[in-house]
Amino acid sequence: MTRTRTARLTGARLDAAARYLWISGRVLEQRRFAHLFDGEGDPTGDPAGDPAGVLAALDAHRTADGGYAYGLEPDVRGPAAQPIAVPGALLVLEEAGALDDARARDVCDWLAGVAAPDGGVPVVLPSLRPYPHPPFVPVPEEGEPPVGALLSTGQIVAPLLRRGIVHPWLTAATAFCRTAVENLRETHPYEAGAAIRFLDAAPDTAWARREAARLGALVHEQRIVLLDPARPEDALISPGYAPGEYHLPHDYARRPDSLARAWFTDAELARGLDHLAAEQQSDGGWPIHWVRWSASTESEARPGVTLQALLALRAYDAPGGV
Repeated sequence: MTRTRTARLTGARLDAAARYLWISGRVLEQRRFAHLFDGEGDPTGDPAGDPAGVLAALDAHRTADGGYAYGLEPDVRGPAAQPIAVPGALLVLEEAGALDDARARDVCDWLAGVAAPDGGVPVVLPSLRPYPHPPFVPVPEEGEPPVGALLSTGQIVAPLLRRGIVHPWLTAATAFCRTAVENLRETHPYEAGAAIRFLDAAPDTAWARREAARLGALVHEQRIVLLDPARPEDALISPGYAPGEYHLPHDYARRPDSLARAWFTDAELARGLDHLAAEQQSDGGWPIHWVRWSASTESEARPGVTLQALLALRAYDAPGGV
């Protein structure tokens, strides 16, 4: 197999990541890696174009009511479906080219059943309370009315809009996200990331460009992006985040075609990507930067973080990157 690599995603770096994923990855991340990277490092020759293995691994996390649970989002444990697990499921379905009308309808039906009246969905539901969860995830009380969050809703709506899905809940959720973005006056990196994911997919592109420019200005004003990894004192860590839990330009502009790309100079993006490449650890994987509240959830999260790092490096190594 011919490998084409540029400066950051070298063959040696990819081989080290492959070894890490084959040793430490969950079945889902191993299947995703084989599919996304053309089967590289897979001696079986499993056809990369066949997403059946990816979908089978994802379906193991599916619940009878149409949601997703069982640690699909490693920080959220237990068998009760949670909204914050849905972004990961939709990401996998999109990667596999399997975000079809039937699957999207099932997910939207489930979301409609847990949404607030305005269409927004909470991050988690009261059903999480009996199961292990991190201290930084507040769990609503039983019987408490649901309150929608941009952090969860924006990430969910974006891939559904890209796919052109039509569903009554999605219409309401899109309006919720639009209002939430317009009303952002103070934010934090994960919420801002969800906002730019939504804006990248919003059908009203002129509005999305305007709001993206305003959001980028807010990110800079609040200093919630680290523009130079050699100068961490220049950025602020949001309340509740772990020490060193900075977000770099590529965490917002995950691909060169993101609206967030305009927020940063070539030099700023290049510094962040060089730092990302250098963060690969001796075992071939990338570290997590948020609060480590459980050794097992950290070990389950790192393979997904590693795949995200590989995808960012590949996106910016391609023509049009930096």
